[in-house]
Amino acid sequence: MALMDITVIPQDGRSKGFSSAVAQLEAILDESGLDHRLHDMGTTVSGPAPELFAVAEKLHCHLFSAGTKRVYTVIKIDDRRDKEVGIGDKVASVKRKMGE
Repeated sequence: MALMDITVIPQDGRSKGFSSAVAQLEAILDESGLDHRLHDMGTTVSGPAPELFAVAEKLHCHLFSAGTKRVYTVIKIDDRRDKEVGIGDKVASVKRKMGE
């Protein structure tokens, strides 16, 4: 199981924010069936690495199909194969070590 942090930003010269585009991308993630969590700087998605790569491409390409001429996508993937990990596991581990 792997974790992916992804941020997809339309570069179309708008200055009013990206929440409409983010809402469209979150709907695609809902349809994917993958566990995901939106946060202030992107979205974390959990699943098998091949599925994460596929959904990343789908998210990236969606904005082009919506009329955006330029898209900037940042992806980080932690693919761990020695044990199951899920969204929130890393934060929980740090909090345990901090005594919380």
